[in-house]
Amino acid sequence: MGKAPERGGFPRLQRMGEEGFLIEFGDSLSMSVNAASLAFRAALDAAGWEGVEETATSLKSVFLRFDPLRLSHMALEVALSDLLQTHDWYGEGLPQGRKLWRVPTVFGGPHGPQLAEAAALAGMSPEDAVAQIAQTPVRVLTIGFSPGMPYLGQLPKAFDIPRKTELNPHVPPGGLALAIRQLVLFPVGTQTGWRWVGRAALDVFGQQAEQPFPLTAGDEIVFHPVDEATFEDAWAKVEQGRMVAQSEALA
Repeated sequence: MGKAPERGGFPRLQRMGEEGFLIEFGDSLSMSVNAASLAFRAALDAAGWEGVEETATSLKSVFLRFDPLRLSHMALEVALSDLLQTHDWYGEGLPQGRKLWRVPTVFGGPHGPQLAEAAALAGMSPEDAVAQIAQTPVRVLTIGFSPGMPYLGQLPKAFDIPRKTELNPHVPPGGLALAIRQLVLFPVGTQTGWRWVGRAALDVFGQQAEQPFPLTAGDEIVFHPVDEATFEDAWAKVEQGRMVAQSEALA
């Protein structure tokens, strides 16, 4: 492929202290910017450069940490610049090895008390909001804030609603919350300014599990609506360390 096109000054490469570089693919989130970040990180990991110790993605960038005693700033900056020129990262596509997860989820009621509020802000009924969310496979855009916690998106434009101005005092593990066309799935009980709309039967930080972090950036999730009794049964299994969500390989 040819050189990545110029997109308002992006991709942008900058040093981060003595041991890091940040490669930014945009100044705001879009699915193409996120996909470019994921693809570039995969290429970095595949390159296996001596002295590179860690890579990580955010919603719209890649961070790289290296050992300056084994790899100089100048040599790494040249290598990164050269790699950026090798592809159109915005059109490169998502990395291989991703999964599609189907997760039993209860919406509204005591497990999603702000569903009606979020739906009204999106200009639709709670039932229509659930239907829209359920039919939209959302990408794991990045993982952060809490261990294993995914930021998921993007939802249709109607869901571009702001965070709350006050905190929800407590959203439980598995709580599904909504803001700015994204969903977040909480690994532990926490306060949040996002609107709590449901609860999903997936432990994204299984501390006792063989694979503590089941999700990877680039995976996709479909939240399958179930009734409260079905969810309670599924959640009891999750608490026993069992995986009730189904997954399959994505092409």
